[in-house]
Amino acid sequence: MNIDTEKQPTNLQLWIDNTHSLRNKQTMHLVLPRTLHRTKSSAHLLRRLFSQKYLPTLTLFTKDPCPLCDEAKEVLEPYKHRYIFLQVDITLPENKVWWDRYKYDIPVFHLNGQFLMMHRVSTSLLEKRLAEVDEEQQ
Repeated sequence: MNIDTEKQPTNLQLWIDNTHSLRNKQTMHLVLPRTLHRTKSSAHLLRRLFSQKYLPTLTLFTKDPCPLCDEAKEVLEPYKHRYIFLQVDITLPENKVWWDRYKYDIPVFHLNGQFLMMHRVSTSLLEKRLAEVDEEQQ
């Protein structure tokens, strides 16, 4: 594996790229620092990696077309730096369980896998739950 060290960052970074394929999988990328060879132990590296704060995942259950979903995404725009955003198309065959549950209620939002809200975005509820997640990480 060739790694161009000139393009590598100097800090340890972890980011999630939301690639929307048919199954809406997440791809995780880990970029290691140029100074990795100076790390004295893997335990130290793991401690540094897992002491980082991670963004919560906000999942939107939707279908196309969904004007309320489009409106909800616009309302969420100012908060997008505070979470990882995923969309689940409930009309896909592999999402039948979500179709059965939410076909009359979209948009529906989950935060870290837990139901958060439906129909309209409540910014006060979103802010409250995001603050709770931040507090838990400290």
